[in-house]
Amino acid sequence: MHTAISESFTLEARGLGCIRDDRQLFSALDFTLRGGEALILEGRNGSGKTSLLRILCGIRLPDDGVLRWQGEDAHRLGAEFHQHIAYLGHRDGNKLDLTPLENLRIAQGLGRARADIGIEEALDRVGLYGFEDVPTRNLSAGQQRRVAIARLLITEAELWILDEPFTSLDRKGIEDVEGMFDQHLARGGMAVLTTHHRMNFEQGEVHRIDLSERLQ
Repeated sequence: MHTAISESFTLEARGLGCIRDDRQLFSALDFTLRGGEALILEGRNGSGKTSLLRILCGIRLPDDGVLRWQGEDAHRLGAEFHQHIAYLGHRDGNKLDLTPLENLRIAQGLGRARADIGIEEALDRVGLYGFEDVPTRNLSAGQQRRVAIARLLITEAELWILDEPFTSLDRKGIEDVEGMFDQHLARGGMAVLTTHHRMNFEQGEVHRIDLSERLQ
């Protein structure tokens, strides 16, 4: 039994718009996400899914509209907002010369460490028991992805923002990550993600936005 997130948070998008290469990807985008809820972004390539994720985690500013965290402009909050986020992009973000154990120690030191899950348990839960001391560059692509996913487990981030989290994972890995999502939502967390995999959520409320419908 994992501890619940101590406070309920709200993420709001109001009138978000994004322009890339002089082309409007989407505009007037509104949504509200609360604890225990997930938002799945759908749409064909070029519809702006990754650009929206980058806006949500503060890597880029929206061209229109505002993103609010607890009613405050998230981009003005800066680091105060970022401490609540765990972001996983197309790249795993691992340091390849380090072991999985060392990678997670760094991640834990940079974020807010969870008190109820240790590094060894996180590696075990993503199927890397026995690989904790192997240089990450010697792991398969799927195993390297699992190291990245393990970072989600060891830091106290209320909002997970994930771009195709199932990349390189086998069926067992996908099932493990689905279970992680259910546990995250059950303890009051939130998630925004893109995926071509049809997820089977057993916990929380799931919303979907198809950005293809908003292509200009």
